Amino acid sequence: MKQPLLGLTLTELQAVVKNLGMPGFAAKQIASWLYDKKAASIDEMTNLSLKHRELLKEIYEVGGEAPVDAMRSADGTVKYLYRAGEGHYVEAVYIPDEDRATLCVSSQVGCKMNCKFCMTGKQGFTANLTANQIINQINSLPERDKLTNVVMMGMGEPLDNLDEVLKALEVMTSSYGYGWSPKRITLSSVGLRKGLQRFIEESDCHLAISLHSPVPLQRRELMPAEKAFSIAEIVELLRNYDFSKQRRLSFEYIVFKGVNDSLLYAKELLKLLRGLDCRVNLIRFHAIPGVDLEGADMETMTTLRDYLTSHGLFTTIRASRGEDIFAACGMLSTAKQEENKEELI
Repeated sequence: MKQPLLGLTLTELQAVVKNLGMPGFAAKQIASWLYDKKAASIDEMTNLSLKHRELLKEIYEVGGEAPVDAMRSADGTVKYLYRAGEGHYVEAVYIPDEDRATLCVSSQVGCKMNCKFCMTGKQGFTANLTANQIINQINSLPERDKLTNVVMMGMGEPLDNLDEVLKALEVMTSSYGYGWSPKRITLSSVGLRKGLQRFIEESDCHLAISLHSPVPLQRRELMPAEKAFSIAEIVELLRNYDFSKQRRLSFEYIVFKGVNDSLLYAKELLKLLRGLDCRVNLIRFHAIPGVDLEGADMETMTTLRDYLTSHGLFTTIRASRGEDIFAACGMLSTAKQEENKEELI
């Protein structure tokens, strides 16, 4: 089994060329072929000598892999399914929107967080994605050249796989890689104590915290991670950092009908986030099988938004996309895994 080059940082590529006795500058040449010229094979790396290409090929391959399936929405959203090891799949969702095109990227196969409203959580946890498997979702995307933004909001909890996620973010933002501004990338997390501080200090990307309820007992019911690291502790930690400049801090709030949609919750949100430089994104709930939660109607969401904004907390309603293609995270990969199981029986 050959090792993939795609997803390796410049430091890792330098170790590769050193081990093979190649000149040090070859690392930058390989990085350029991988991330700028989009080479599909080592043979294409023509400024490396034939001897060095053959040496590389003995152990390595580029390691890009095209999506195995795609579902297209009437609104232009496309959900892609990527293989992630034997019998496992992850999803990436491409969301075009006038002058923007965003890719929602996965970081794990399944997830340990078991949030009540999330299909991926119902799968349980299988594996962390490697930097190769994270970057491949971008590299092998048919619309790759149209991308303006990446959100780490797909399957999995990014802070639970932080080493590989940080490597992938380095490739995305470094001059040897895709050279994107960190402001084009947002990482979403339930908030894990050990990872949150490290992510803030080692990356300049935007941060979105999954909040969903300002009431600790209720948040614990929706999101078991509240037990280990409460939203109050998360907010206290975030107060130590400056989000008033280019780096953005936001809180995601799925509005559930009759659960967290009254002005009582809006008032608790204002109390919790008072003085913090942030915004709130209200999100419509995509129903998932076997979960007794419903999304609030648009009128309720608009009332919430207007109340919060008029009280000084900048709040938006995120446009709902791709509802006709299993847009909720984890639904397509769950279906594919079930299909595979049936084939084995």
